[in-house]
Amino acid sequence: MTNFTVRQGCRYRATLTLGMLESLASNTMIASKLEDAGFAEVSVEGQGSVRQATALWPNGDTSAAMPKQVTSVEEIGAA
Repeated sequence: MTNFTVRQGCRYRATLTLGMLESLASNTMIASKLEDAGFAEVSVEGQGSVRQATALWPNGDTSAAMPKQVTSVEEIGAA
């Protein structure tokens, strides 16, 4: 797994590629999982196996392994 660092007050855009069963999840359910991980102002779009998520990281800077479902992520600016 690749490690990624999120910085306090920054917004991120991620592409999520979901497995067969995961692709049945609603965008609301996926957003809830991101909120549980600490993200705020989460928005998820798309359907099926590929989704686009944008979110704000309001917490302190931290690094962690990216889940395999996150196939790309980019910082899109500060809040």
